[in-house]
Amino acid sequence: MDRSAAIFWTLIVYKLVMIAIGIAAERMAKDDSDYFVGGRNLGPGVAALSASASSSSVWTLIGVTGYAYAHGLAALWLFPACVGGFALNWFWLAPALRRAAHEQRAVTVTDLLAGPRPRGGQGQGSRRAVVVVASLIVLVCLVTYVAAQFQGAGKAFAETFELEFSTALLLGAAIVVFYTLLGGFWAVSLTDTLQGLMMAFAALLLPIVALIAVGPGDLWAELSGVEGGVGAALTKGASGAAAIGFVLGLLGIGLGYPGQPHVVNRLMALRDADAVRTGRRIAMAWAVVLYAGMLVLGWSARLLLPELASHEDAFVASTEQLLHPVLAGIMIAALLSAIMSTADSQLLVAAATVSHDLIGGGQSDAGADQKTSSLMRSRLTVLALAAGAVVVALFVDETIFSSVLFAWTAMGSAFGPVLLVTVLYRRPSTGGVLAAMLVGFSLAVIAHWIPSAKGGVLERIVPFVAALTLSWWSARRTEIIAR
Repeated sequence: MDRSAAIFWTLIVYKLVMIAIGIAAERMAKDDSDYFVGGRNLGPGVAALSASASSSSVWTLIGVTGYAYAHGLAALWLFPACVGGFALNWFWLAPALRRAAHEQRAVTVTDLLAGPRPRGGQGQGSRRAVVVVASLIVLVCLVTYVAAQFQGAGKAFAETFELEFSTALLLGAAIVVFYTLLGGFWAVSLTDTLQGLMMAFAALLLPIVALIAVGPGDLWAELSGVEGGVGAALTKGASGAAAIGFVLGLLGIGLGYPGQPHVVNRLMALRDADAVRTGRRIAMAWAVVLYAGMLVLGWSARLLLPELASHEDAFVASTEQLLHPVLAGIMIAALLSAIMSTADSQLLVAAATVSHDLIGGGQSDAGADQKTSSLMRSRLTVLALAAGAVVVALFVDETIFSSVLFAWTAMGSAFGPVLLVTVLYRRPSTGGVLAAMLVGFSLAVIAHWIPSAKGGVLERIVPFVAALTLSWWSARRTEIIAR
């Protein structure tokens, strides 16, 4: 069996499994609570692996490997940044967020940030303002992100199987929409769990084979053999304030983890405190294996494949050179599927924003007829948003997506600080929540469009710290007034 055939049949089997999961999960989705947060009864293994795959996905396989290939030892800072982001979510945010979500019966992050519905209608306008602002931020970031995922998958499928781009895009999007449409949260969580296992397998196999091929001694000599030694290699030759700024800019990636709605909704859905503790161990182990593996693979590829046209080709080129065609096909199939796995979680959260928060008014408790109607509305919303994302992916010039990764930092700065303060300390005032979201989001977007600030402290840390300070000050002021 050649490489193309191996990829084709692996993808066929994988997609059939995805469809089967969607059909099986349909019976588990009886209302919005089931459809969007799994009835708040998610086990530790599914929660840990699905949240991990949703937060990392193809960016880790291609992006981290490519960055290590291009920048050598300086990429090492990605390890504490990303693993630290996992720790921030699982050690600090998850226990408190699970309790708060269960007590408030919150279905979405927006639900939680907006707070309980006021009695007698007093303050309803302020709460609605939080819902609208949060929903707009989610939609701006995630619908664009889903479109970019569809576009990336379409190109990958088209190049691999020599299909028309539009045909490949529609095929890949249809599979994701089908299982998300049927089973919602359960289907997305279960499929992302499988994807997380495939990613872990790739992160174990490929780096080990690559390291054996180059030899640990030769690899270290290549990484450290730059002018200025190891210290210069760790900062890309920068020194003083420039070196500190470079390191902090990479470490700042970790601050985005608590503010990703498509990731933290898994934490909201955990069934109990024991599930949090077990899930934490699984997620942290997964993160260590994945990020260490991708760094080693990227570094090894510098020696194995020194003439790559693009550093982001390191993962694919390594599989072709190091593995048997069938095994290489499985790795590429895992990569192509990973592109799509992020889209399902993001699509579901975007749908929850429209169907539950904006249209449904954030109401979780209703009669049987209302629940059936709400579930149908949720599924129609998934379909409508997916159709919109496909249209954008087909007809909008690809340069529009060159800056799509701003969504990670923008959502992280908008939601992460106020979410941390809310569940770990005290809820800020409604005005404080609004101000923190707007300041964090706006500063992140502005910094992203300033060339000298992109990817540095001004983009990844300043917006988060500003929103965190504002959230804490508002919560502190609320506490003083309450006394």
